[in-house]
Amino acid sequence: MPSHLSDATFTVISPVDGSVYATRPYADAAAIATAVDRANTARAAWRRTPLSERLAVVHRFAEEMTARAGPLAEAVTWEIGRPLWQADETPRLALVADLLADEAATALADEAYPSDETIRRYVRHTGSGVHLSICAWNYPTAMLGYLVMQPLIAGNVVIFKHSPQTPVIAEIAEDAFRAAGGPEGVFQVLHLSHPEAERLIGAGVFSAVNFIGSVAGGRRVHAAAAGTFTDVHLELGGKDPAYVRADADIALAATDIAEGSYSNAGQSCCSVERIYVDAAVHDQFVDALVAATETWTLGHPITEKPMVGPVVRASAADQIRGMTDAAVASGARRLMPADRSKLTEMGPTYVAPDVLVGVDHSMQIMRDELFGPIACVQTVSGDDEALKLMNDSSYGLSASVWTRDIERGIALADEVEAGTVYVNRCDHADLYLPWGGVKNSGIGRTNGRAGLLEASIQKAYHVRSVA
Repeated sequence: MPSHLSDATFTVISPVDGSVYATRPYADAAAIATAVDRANTARAAWRRTPLSERLAVVHRFAEEMTARAGPLAEAVTWEIGRPLWQADETPRLALVADLLADEAATALADEAYPSDETIRRYVRHTGSGVHLSICAWNYPTAMLGYLVMQPLIAGNVVIFKHSPQTPVIAEIAEDAFRAAGGPEGVFQVLHLSHPEAERLIGAGVFSAVNFIGSVAGGRRVHAAAAGTFTDVHLELGGKDPAYVRADADIALAATDIAEGSYSNAGQSCCSVERIYVDAAVHDQFVDALVAATETWTLGHPITEKPMVGPVVRASAADQIRGMTDAAVASGARRLMPADRSKLTEMGPTYVAPDVLVGVDHSMQIMRDELFGPIACVQTVSGDDEALKLMNDSSYGLSASVWTRDIERGIALADEVEAGTVYVNRCDHADLYLPWGGVKNSGIGRTNGRAGLLEASIQKAYHVRSVA
């Protein structure tokens, strides 16, 4: 198998202090060929493995990951900058394993269809083959639930490519799978360059590609798979809106929306990036949001215990600052005082949580995904204007409505173009519900029954009895 990047390496620059955290070689042609051969060799046996045994392997994998919670959390902090005290994602990973197991027996059970004495009809859910799972950096441990556990339980084998920002997480996961007694070839990690991954997808090597990442990355995956008939599942970005009605619980809305805007330094696909507030309560809400924002402290993610650490890289921080400065130049106002000298001392990756008012859709910060800790508030006249603006986006991952009138909140949520809608909650990837977006936010769903069904194929059986 030819390779265009056999000698290439990549380096992880830690956002914490700008140091080199890790340097790794990209997989060469021999390593790629070996991994693909092992996966193809393993897939039939894994598909035939009873569901109970597949679940047992996945549960042991979750236990081994939990046993490595300390090194995983340290890697999360050094690789992406999240404060160490918030960096352990293994409880969520273990919960995903439990919830998938709860659903698997019924979701993957044979489905009976109308039959008679001589004809038996049923559908069997089975693995489709070799999956390539490509992971984003922002929740680098928890996302293995969707990208590794889910397809494995459904009977597929997985070749896993983590972000080049988070290779150590992938390596720890591969070690944990071996320690769990996972069969050879069922779960393998490859440090693939983006062009090499696209080449493999375009060659039709995989039966499915599961991708979590940016819209630009998703487009490249989708384009690479064109004509191969590879199943493509994309969980992409968002520009998620929140609408605070005049009858909302302002204290609740401000506190929760602050968390939705600033948690993980705003680096979540479902972060709240657009806040629409009824003019009747605008000032009251903004005052409450500013008070809530003051509690979201910025600091060193290891030596201190801040609410927010640095963003993932200097270029991302520059983009956040650039979009914020452009909005201010166009008439928006910053409401949070910032010690610019302290920010300079902390380093180029540190961005303080801030509140912007006076924004509108003519500004890039209200159109393009920001992925940073800036809460942007726009005044609206009521439900009709709010709904129009909420849907005025190329994204559609999640959206929230804040109101004491639950039925009216649900009615508005019915009209919002998003894969997940909340009433009086936000920024929450509920593990009990299907997760995914519409428009540029992706294709397909993960979580529970929906995720297991999408990770499998329906094989129809027509069995005729003969004398």
